[in-house]
Order: sequence, then C-alpha cells, then structure tokens
Amino acid sequence: MDLDALVQPYLGPIIVGLVVVVVLLLVAVVGLIRRTRRIDARLGGLGGAVAGSRAADVGADDRVDGVLGDLAALTARTTALETAGRKAFQRVGLVRYNPFEETGGNQSFALALLDAAGDGWVLSSLHARSGTRVYAKGITAGRSDAGLSDEETAAIKQAMA
Repeated sequence: MDLDALVQPYLGPIIVGLVVVVVLLLVAVVGLIRRTRRIDARLGGLGGAVAGSRAADVGADDRVDGVLGDLAALTARTTALETAGRKAFQRVGLVRYNPFEETGGNQSFALALLDAAGDGWVLSSLHARSGTRVYAKGITAGRSDAGLSDEETAAIKQAMA
C-alpha cells in the first residue's frame, strides 16, 4: 500500500490541525516571554535593594525594615549585656576551715567573688564561741592591698582557676 495514497484524502484536516497546534504554541511562547520579563523586573528591583538602592522598591520592604530594626536592637542589647557581664561576679572561691581548737566543725569561711578581670572582694567569717566576726577586703586583678590569711589567699586562687 502506498503511504501517499493513504494520507492524500486527509491532507487538508492534517494541515489545519498542525496550524492550530503551531498557533497555540506561539501563544504559549508569548505568554512565557511576558511572564519571564515580569519576574526579571522583580528580581532586578530586589537586587537593587540589596546593592544599596531604596528598600521601598521591594514589595516586602516593611518586613525587611522590621527585621533590620530588630537586628539593630538585639545587637545593642547584646553589647550592653556583654559589657555588664564582664563586671558581674563570674569567679567564686570558697574555703571552709576551723580557726580555733575549741569550736567544732568548719564553720568559718573565706569567700572570694571576682569578675572576669579578677576584681571583686573576699569575705571572711571567723566563728568562735564568743561570737562571729566578718571581714571584707577588696581585690584588684587577683591581689589585695590588705594582708590576706592563708584561707583568703586559697579562696582567691580557687576563684581565679
């Protein structure tokens, strides 16, 4: 059987069908080109905002500005907390001892409270039968201008370690 003889009676409808398909494909291509241009325009505006142009050109500028404001506030709070944290007591040393033979237990103590730089104070409590005495001495960079007992020195060393 001859292929030409088989296709010849249907040649007109085949051509019309192919023309319709070609027209539909052209319409689809034009639609895709328009959509691509719109997306490129949006991306171009976003890229300009990132590169330094006005943030108002971006559709989500309020959210971006809000996030940038929140970030600046968090940065300021973090800086303040870090500054305050350096002055907070971070190093603690505690030595309990019995300074007198007539008292029972280790009821006396030396407590060193120091910040990150080794500044602070050492608090000593001497407990005896007749009463309890409490002493405080300032510490700068891990050292004191006043004389320190062995227990106070041990508490400071413990805190600095």
